[in-house]
Amino acid sequence: MVATPEPKAKSAHPLSRFVSAEAIALHLQMQPEDIYRIDCWRYVIHVVGKGLSTFVSYADLPPILGVESPTAEDIHCWRKRWKSNKFKAPDFWKEFYAQKFRKAPYLEKLHSWGKLVATIKFGLSEAALEWLRIVYAQERKLCLQSF
Repeated sequence: MVATPEPKAKSAHPLSRFVSAEAIALHLQMQPEDIYRIDCWRYVIHVVGKGLSTFVSYADLPPILGVESPTAEDIHCWRKRWKSNKFKAPDFWKEFYAQKFRKAPYLEKLHSWGKLVATIKFGLSEAALEWLRIVYAQERKLCLQSF
């Protein structure tokens, strides 16, 4: 019997638009440059990196700018994934957004990241939200000072 290769995913996962090497690296606690390949399959993401070959759920990754904003369907996927974590996002989301605040090149971009966090704040703990507010305020102050 001759094996035939499986075709690529027939339909893209709705959360595939949020896949980024930065988020996956932070989730897997590694550097983005240590990731060799990211394959988006129908239900999971296959990540190959330095000493690593693993699967990541689409619902583990935070939303990003530059793509369609989170929808009700996305929120449903996240909540379903977070059921075992008291319906809260993984802890690395807090650090992901803090990094995005710190790397924002200008005030408008920082504001856009802040608005995105505001749309998904239901999934963050009060402590995480408070910490992100502090980081946001610090970065906003720095942007205004450099103006």
